[in-house]
Amino acid sequence: MGGRVLQCIGRAALAVLMAASLVATAAAAPQADDDPAVQAREAWVKRDRKRLATLVDTARAQGHPLTGWVEYFDLNARLTDVRQPEMDAFYARYPGSYVEDRLRNDWLLELGRRRDWANFRRDHADYQMRDDREVACYALLADHLAGNKVSADTARTAWMAQKDGDDGCRELASNFVDAGLFKPETLWARARQATEQGRPRAARQAVALLANKALDQKLAELQDNAGRYLTRKARATPRAEAELTALALARVAGTDPDQAGDVLTDKWGKLPKDLQAWLWVQIGRQSALRLQDDAVDAFERARRLAPELEWSDDALAWAARAALRGKAPAIALRAIEQMSDAEQRDPAWVYWKARATRLKGDAAAARAQLATLAATPLNYFGRLAAEDLGLPTPLPPVPAPLTAEERRAARSHPGLARALRLIDLGLRSEGVREWNFSLRGMSDRALLAAAQEACDREVWDRCINTSERTKTDIDIAQRYPLPHRAELTREAQAAGLDAAYVYGLIRQESRFVLDARSHVGAAGLMQVMPATAKWTAKKVGMSYSPDLMHDRDFNLRIGTNYLKLVLDRFDGAQALAAAAYNAGPGRPARWRDGPVIDAAIWAENIPFNETRDYVRKVLLGGAVYAQVLGLPATRLRERLGTSVGPAGARAADVSDVPPAAVGGSSP
Repeated sequence: MGGRVLQCIGRAALAVLMAASLVATAAAAPQADDDPAVQAREAWVKRDRKRLATLVDTARAQGHPLTGWVEYFDLNARLTDVRQPEMDAFYARYPGSYVEDRLRNDWLLELGRRRDWANFRRDHADYQMRDDREVACYALLADHLAGNKVSADTARTAWMAQKDGDDGCRELASNFVDAGLFKPETLWARARQATEQGRPRAARQAVALLANKALDQKLAELQDNAGRYLTRKARATPRAEAELTALALARVAGTDPDQAGDVLTDKWGKLPKDLQAWLWVQIGRQSALRLQDDAVDAFERARRLAPELEWSDDALAWAARAALRGKAPAIALRAIEQMSDAEQRDPAWVYWKARATRLKGDAAAARAQLATLAATPLNYFGRLAAEDLGLPTPLPPVPAPLTAEERRAARSHPGLARALRLIDLGLRSEGVREWNFSLRGMSDRALLAAAQEACDREVWDRCINTSERTKTDIDIAQRYPLPHRAELTREAQAAGLDAAYVYGLIRQESRFVLDARSHVGAAGLMQVMPATAKWTAKKVGMSYSPDLMHDRDFNLRIGTNYLKLVLDRFDGAQALAAAAYNAGPGRPARWRDGPVIDAAIWAENIPFNETRDYVRKVLLGGAVYAQVLGLPATRLRERLGTSVGPAGARAADVSDVPPAAVGGSSP
């Protein structure tokens, strides 16, 4: 009992001491290269255990405010050798902190791999984040093995949610197979889902649970070469062989949906109807991603074959998009109404359901549905809904000023102070995670105070993201700040651009982080690739050096000039130019081919989730920033445009324009 009392006293004292230490050092500019936390991060990457042990001693001796992080890197690097008492001692030193819960997450994964269910269940009870899918599977397995009832549906949902074939979810599924709670149809459903999602490893894991080496080998062969498998080994019966044939045809559909449709029609009409229907869904989905006019026909064929077949939300989304593009509102409405409840609540589908309802002729119902969105004009679809209804979209009222006590509470919060120090040291990933963990459970007022602390420190990404969490008290100056206003306005005007559009783009690209760098090497406020900056500089007669990419003024100048070049190539269409900035100019040039359609429907059919979301946020940001700056063109529809269609014979060629920052391959 004495230890428990001391621990409780220690929690309060530790929080006060750490907050005081962090606040005292926050104003000092830390020497990043010499800081034990930075050195520990570097040693952790190299798995240099000896160096980490030395740094732990150094940090403790200094009373360093980030000693918990130094110890975290040390323990994480040798997790396979750690025992429970050492973990318990770490928890006791840093109770309630992010590093405690982060290390607990790591330790739970290790305990799961060790099959140490007694310690797992004990540690899991104090786990706060609860956001790790593999830990969730281990937790269900631990309950199952302890004799607690875990429903097959709950276990199936957790297993299906895994992104790939991790140990925890595989072990959960294996135990449920052994217990007779997962039947072969469950395993094949997972294999089909994984194939639809492009996750071959997860598909192999599911089929392996059937404990049939011949099936494992055939799956490996069809994943290696689906066409050859279909020619040489595919069969329509028995059911297991039919499932493999369907997986092979789905892989063909992934590269050539037309060919898959022809082969399915000509050679595989004897497959079970539910598998044929699933394949037509895959063909329709791939056709929709390619913006092909026959996507709706493929989806409708699937419905006729097996009306009871359950589709994924992603497939239903693409069925709805294809129907909107093809001006088939009844089909779009049906697809939306078959989505999961959570998906139907998404503002996108609330809006498109209303639009489809209106196109079907029920204007009154459509207006009622749009009215539910119109009250949220800081949402892309809420603003579209308000404009469709002819309603104003005023900025929200300014909240009451923060009190001195509210400011003091944010400034003295240990987690927020640690996060800001980590960011100052260049440990942005760790700092962002610590910051977000610290925001849990905060009221609107506490969030505004935390956001203001970040704003005042010019940590703009935390300023914006934190303020966006508030529900009723909305501070537009935090959500849409104006960093570098004089310089940005100057460069936008010099390039002939709308400053609000540039602000909207930078807010989405870098959140105004000057030293931002993407995984593909795009740099600075406007996230321009070095090669693209060099190309742009040559086009507009500027000198270029790679060393200039993180210079604020150069980055703004090169980025605005590039954006202007792209915007001109697309005849001033902001939606197309934003898509080009994110995905490369060649792609939106292809995506505009086809029928002339409503611009909002065109944007909804952008094949990349990231680019679709990007275009929405850049255009909404431009409309809001126009209000903040007192500029014209505050309507979202003015920025989105009326319609999008083929470029025409006189359109400028974009084949020579490099991407601002893009990686990977897509439609």
